[in-house]
Amino acid sequence: MSGQVRTNWPKVAVIIVNWNGAAFLERCVHALLNQTVAPHEIIVLDNASSDESNEIIERFASVRLIRSAQNTGFARGNNLAILSADVASEWIALLNPDAFADPVWLESLLLATERRPEFSAFGSKLVNGRNPLLLDGIGDAYHPSGRVWRNGHGVAVSGVDDQECEIFSACAAACLYRRDAIDALGGFDEDYFCYVEDVDLGFRLRLAGHRCLYVPQSVVLHLGSATTGGQDSDFAVYHGHRNLVWTFIKNMPGALFWLLLPLHLLLNVASILLFSLRGRGALILRAKYHALLGVRGMWRKRRHIQRNRVASLAQIWHLLDKRWPTKGHGHKKS
Repeated sequence: MSGQVRTNWPKVAVIIVNWNGAAFLERCVHALLNQTVAPHEIIVLDNASSDESNEIIERFASVRLIRSAQNTGFARGNNLAILSADVASEWIALLNPDAFADPVWLESLLLATERRPEFSAFGSKLVNGRNPLLLDGIGDAYHPSGRVWRNGHGVAVSGVDDQECEIFSACAAACLYRRDAIDALGGFDEDYFCYVEDVDLGFRLRLAGHRCLYVPQSVVLHLGSATTGGQDSDFAVYHGHRNLVWTFIKNMPGALFWLLLPLHLLLNVASILLFSLRGRGALILRAKYHALLGVRGMWRKRRHIQRNRVASLAQIWHLLDKRWPTKGHGHKKS
């Protein structure tokens, strides 16, 4: 692949939402500037970082920096950046500051949009940035219980059949969305702040009749949760487990909601017991308590989402991953 001989590529705004990512930002932006297809624009939304993030971005004349006076979270940060993007940008690519794109990352995604126009979202191949022999993930999976995980997490790169395939949703660490599709849904749910917001958006895209494709040629090295303390930090556990509840309530459609609700409740009880046994009972109870406080607002959102649903119950059921995640399948996104 080479984008050098072609000039009529679709316009893409690449958005990086950053919070104290100075240790990774320069490498991340350099990788973007070395793409075979140049982004139409690169936007960094900085969430009131206290490190040298802003000074680093200001060194790149071609990168637009938006400074937020407060930490708005990943969800609102992306929404604000998308709103500020040039109207000519018909595609929105998201990239985490701790994700380093291969030179053909963007070109591979754009070629996939032309080859498979029936898809509106495209997920990248995430490789473990600390051990490139292992995968970080090849798309998000959603279990009937409401549990979510990244498929392929921890699996040897050499052990995966690199074929394009349909996935439930794209991990927002590195992905591409058709702009009009996410605009029609209002973007990310800003109540989430961060964690599971990409699965929620992917679920809503599904319900609206959109589809998501995994593109194995679009490779990104990803450190993962590098600025939030890791997947098992208190911050990640709290937001992840709170947002799991909200995602199920908002999105699980029709009869599937009522049929699967006992399983979802069982998942939450099991999570409380497991974290309590690990000495983190107060943390998980706080997450679930705040999830319950938000149920009324999420139910209002559910009415709107389900009223506009296009996908059938059978289609959604088919997309749910019936396996229980093991080491070979991935790990939870919370």
